[in-house]
Amino acid sequence: MSKEYENLASKILGYVGGAENVEGVYHCQTRLRFKLIEESKVNRKALENLDGVSKTLTSGGVFQIVIGMHVKNVFEEIEKYVQNKNENREVKETKNNKKRNVAGVVIDFVAGTFQPIIPALSGAGMVKALLALLVVFNLITKTSQTYIILNFFADAVFYFLPILLAFSEAQKLKCNPILAAAVAGIMMHPGWTELVTAGDAVHLFEVIPFTLTTYASTVIPIILVVLVQSYVEKWFDKLIPQSVKLVFVPMLTFLVMGTLALSVLGPIGSIIGKYLAVFFTFLSTNASWAPAVLIGGFLPIMVMFGLHNGVAPLGVMQMANLGYDSIFGPGCVCSNIAQGTAAFVVSIRTKDKKTKQIATSAGITGLMGITEPALYGVNLPKKYPLIASMIGGASGGIFAGLTHTHRFATGSSGLPAVLLYIGDNTMQFFYNILIALVITVVVTAILTYILSLKYENRTNEKNEEIISKSIELEKGDVFAPAEGNVIPLTDICDGVFSDGVLGQGCGIEPIDGHVYAPFNGRVVQVSDTKHAVGLVSDDGVEILIHVGIDTVELNGDGFITYVNVGDKVSLGQRLIDFDIEKISKLKRTVIAVIVTNSDDFEKMELLKTGKSCKEDRIIKLI
Repeated sequence: MSKEYENLASKILGYVGGAENVEGVYHCQTRLRFKLIEESKVNRKALENLDGVSKTLTSGGVFQIVIGMHVKNVFEEIEKYVQNKNENREVKETKNNKKRNVAGVVIDFVAGTFQPIIPALSGAGMVKALLALLVVFNLITKTSQTYIILNFFADAVFYFLPILLAFSEAQKLKCNPILAAAVAGIMMHPGWTELVTAGDAVHLFEVIPFTLTTYASTVIPIILVVLVQSYVEKWFDKLIPQSVKLVFVPMLTFLVMGTLALSVLGPIGSIIGKYLAVFFTFLSTNASWAPAVLIGGFLPIMVMFGLHNGVAPLGVMQMANLGYDSIFGPGCVCSNIAQGTAAFVVSIRTKDKKTKQIATSAGITGLMGITEPALYGVNLPKKYPLIASMIGGASGGIFAGLTHTHRFATGSSGLPAVLLYIGDNTMQFFYNILIALVITVVVTAILTYILSLKYENRTNEKNEEIISKSIELEKGDVFAPAEGNVIPLTDICDGVFSDGVLGQGCGIEPIDGHVYAPFNGRVVQVSDTKHAVGLVSDDGVEILIHVGIDTVELNGDGFITYVNVGDKVSLGQRLIDFDIEKISKLKRTVIAVIVTNSDDFEKMELLKTGKSCKEDRIIKLI
């Protein structure tokens, strides 16, 4: 693994309180998910300032770090540290667990059970999509051996879904995943299937009745079985002496759980599954529009709070029961395409180079089904693209729902996912989802553009404009970075500035809350608290523009910055906005304009004092 991921993993672990503060860690497609001993030890600010980290959040008692497409690489490095630190250590009960509500516990459990098997479901789904294409274009027939082979390539994941779920759930519940998978194998053994097919009553020891039910492709039964097994196995583990534990714990687990699975837990799970199937059928028949609209419109909010982890498995359950998914898939793909589209429109509208770069790459990943970079990097911070994408996703979802559009396999919910809507010997659902996505893109793009006219910072469009075409820039010129009253440096009531400790310059008592570039150059420093910026001109003048006295104590409250380190700036370009009324009630708002390399020049001349505007030269360096 590259040093890049090793270093990032090491820093992340340090900022979450070290490996000793980690009870468990796993990942989804874009996020690291930590169960921490004490969340109070987390340094959120430092984490979010790391290159490679987009955002941090807590949902359902799980601390999440949004990484993006490289999350698997980072996770592999973090896992090494955690395993080494926690080897042979009894895990403490987390303080966070005590505070978690029932909904949070359920969502965390469902997410931890289903997320590890998503790659297998996605891969099988795409094989099914390929198979459907081959049939539609008459390249193979359903009676051919090629079809039969490719079909069980894809269908194996769904047929043996209980075994996969057993393994992942056991890992989540910290019991033996191999024993759990073996118990699932008992429920799916061909011998049991033959007994069910024969239809004769089955009793263990002629006493315990077994309900004749098959468990291939089911979900609820195995979840119940492993949930109970986690307690049974741990009880045996404590009860049986260490010397014979290796033999008798598995043996007794198989005997007890095999009996409970086929006599009580499995049948109960099957009954629950049948009621779910009835519910899904009712929903598809009487309110088919509702899931697609709700998921299409509100999925970004669900993602922010982790609620999607509790909803997405409903699609898997519906597919296990009915052979298709109309609960989650259609709305999800509409929402993801809307997120990517909104980010693309922002990349066109913005003139900020960094934002343009982020929005472009986030738009691409959004269209491929990974929306966190678009959501947290562009749409949520700017707000208006998020609103537009939610409306666009819901609009596409309405069409998908009203036309009863559903997918025949699970997979990534991006553009490649449209192939999952080919099935049942028809292309109708494929055409429907394409129309839904066109509606999504058009509505989202139009709304994002219209809203950008009002909310997109128009000063970005002026980033490369000079204040006046008639101004001729001369070497050593420094223009006023703000409009107001220019005062000598000695009149600034702060010893560091007035004594020239940082360099020579002047102060400006501002009349509004705007700070502009005083020359052509580039940004070399932006304060974390947004109250100061450092620039160097094209001819080597280094300037520190510091807004207010002791304003660092405000921690950025009331400040907005429009540039980042490395950005090129032009004379008159907006650098900082600040709430002058709010800040003036708390601190002095005088702006210090300091030439930090004034010793490199023979002479610094303050050209004027008193009232000035941003078109005025105020300092000349020779």
